[in-house]
Amino acid sequence: MLSLSVVLHRYMDGLEDGKGLYFLFVKAETRTPSGLVARPVLTSYYNSDWFRRQAEVASNQYTSPVETILCPDSTESMYCQLLCGLVQRHHVVRIGAVFASGFLRAISFLEKRWPELVADMGSAALCGSAVTDPAARRAVEELMLKYGGGGGGGGGAEEVAAECRNPSWHGIIRRLWPRAKYIDVIVTGSMAQYIPTLDYYSDGLPLVSTFYASSECYFGINLTPLAPPSAVTYTLLPNMAYFEFLPLVTTSAGGGENQEPMAHDLLDLVDVEIGKEYELVITTYSGISYGTIRLYYVMVFVWVPAS
Repeated sequence: MLSLSVVLHRYMDGLEDGKGLYFLFVKAETRTPSGLVARPVLTSYYNSDWFRRQAEVASNQYTSPVETILCPDSTESMYCQLLCGLVQRHHVVRIGAVFASGFLRAISFLEKRWPELVADMGSAALCGSAVTDPAARRAVEELMLKYGGGGGGGGGAEEVAAECRNPSWHGIIRRLWPRAKYIDVIVTGSMAQYIPTLDYYSDGLPLVSTFYASSECYFGINLTPLAPPSAVTYTLLPNMAYFEFLPLVTTSAGGGENQEPMAHDLLDLVDVEIGKEYELVITTYSGISYGTIRLYYVMVFVWVPAS
């Protein structure tokens, strides 16, 4: 699969000279009446051996130790990830979360808890009871010993406190993470409502929606990541699943216009037309996932050979 980082490196310099602060979380598992484990797809991914191995290899690329991501208490996990991001704030060149709403929850958490975070930074240790998970606590304290609580290159607890005491939090992301080049969050679809708030806190940092996906599979990649959110398009990756397309037609009902699927045979990739809208029908390699996702954007299609 075409690497997202390769695309971003075409548009931005210096991404290899720093780390990413990403807010990632696991959620509790449930069981179906038949006893099967049910959990969100990202929780399955973060708990996989593959993710753990990758996280260990990528420890020099991300600010959050894997133990903080896997912490089952979301409040403790948020505290740890923010603290690690602040301690390494002069190393952060990209910042984000999966969805815009989740990223703004992190900013809201920082607004409420910054005095505790600054106190822990100043002492280079977890002094209070904010974190009780043993693995997460140990990982954070090891990281703080490495960086000394000072932000990794000048500017420690005092600078963070000064920024957070400022009555205006306009541009707080740029002020706390001055090397950050973009915010990596999904801001299309229902997440578009958060764009003005993100612009306020970031002082206009580019908002980058890097990919288009669901729990079934990845669909496509954004090959123009610096395009404004209103102009985002995604290029489908036909090697990720078997895609078919259900044409949409405009109908009039109740005094308004609606887009409805046509009573039509499904189309293959080679038969779609640029400028028309479709619902995307997905069959994964397992052969058991089958559903529809509505495509709202003009799509450009490209074959990316496996390498």
